[in-house]
Amino acid sequence: MTDLQNFADTVFTAAAGLQVTTATGTEVRGHIDLTSDHHTPWGVVHGGVYTSAVESAASIGASVAVSDRGQFAVGVHNGTDFLRSITEGRVDVVATPLQQGRVQQLWQVIITSADSGKEIARGQVRLQNVANPNA
Repeated sequence: MTDLQNFADTVFTAAAGLQVTTATGTEVRGHIDLTSDHHTPWGVVHGGVYTSAVESAASIGASVAVSDRGQFAVGVHNGTDFLRSITEGRVDVVATPLQQGRVQQLWQVIITSADSGKEIARGQVRLQNVANPNA
């Protein structure tokens, strides 16, 4: 596990509710405790919450994977599918790489209900490995 402070503890991930518990170059795990703060005007969780979790988890893992090369990863495509709606409760977020290359990576992220184990959303993020100007 890498130093989560550098990769996961940002204002954005905190505002979106994503709590990262594990972050390596081959797996990111976390959760979101969904409340009415995450709702659309129609009372279900906004899809942007899931899209943000998918992008964040994949970016964290991909960046950890290339950090020893003085690089970080930036998303170039995010495709997130919303499978079922829920109104509240904990969802688990798990990201794993499908492909990790010298220039690009492809990560899959699956979001499941902690209560039922059913998939709520899933996505893939294509990321570009770029030089870290702070390295």
